[in-house]
Amino acid sequence: MSRFRSLWKASVNATKRALKWNVEDLMPPSEKYVFNFNSKEELKRWHLYSDSEYGGLSSASLEITDAGTGAGLSGIFLGNLSKDVTEGSTWRMNRSGFCGMRSKKFDGFIDLDAYDTIAMRLRGDGRCYISTIYTENWVNSPGQQEDNSWQAFVFVPKDEWHIAKIPLLRYLPTWRGNIISAKLEMNPSRIVGMSLSVNAEGGVPGAKSGPGDFRVEIDWIKALRTL
Repeated sequence: MSRFRSLWKASVNATKRALKWNVEDLMPPSEKYVFNFNSKEELKRWHLYSDSEYGGLSSASLEITDAGTGAGLSGIFLGNLSKDVTEGSTWRMNRSGFCGMRSKKFDGFIDLDAYDTIAMRLRGDGRCYISTIYTENWVNSPGQQEDNSWQAFVFVPKDEWHIAKIPLLRYLPTWRGNIISAKLEMNPSRIVGMSLSVNAEGGVPGAKSGPGDFRVEIDWIKALRTL
């Protein structure tokens, strides 16, 4: 009888251990790669844009190259910002002097609901860049095809690698570059793309600005869970 009782207790304890939920095991990892610029295949996931599409004279390129430091490949987004407009252009631009790199739409959505921060490992030129997150259109009217955009400034120190961390709460809703004054909340479970852009004017105090060359190296973009 005592042997049976011991076996029964052992079985009950094993069952309890099996049923006991470990909250940490159920949590997603503390970080998640969104983009990693360690392969030339990454170029296929992005396209470039600038004011040249509307008669401006700015230009940009995106390369994947070895920085020569032994750290492997990284992306380089570089070009020239110009506030001039092509002579005789029929476009009526409100502003010129901008370039950007935007990811092609994901196959479905990227769900970052479990994360609270976007992190980027960058090495730049002292300019201020703009990080944009695009989400499924639910803020605008159903007939509009444009994605909702949420933007935050990213200052990139000159000539040194820097990990910029931007809480999702810092991203502001925008419409064609202008902040929307209405109180809106991002849906991080329905992200359809991201971009990094630069303007000749604006940014944070102390950052380099104005027309001229720009260059920023990008190692990776991740989502972090910090809370």
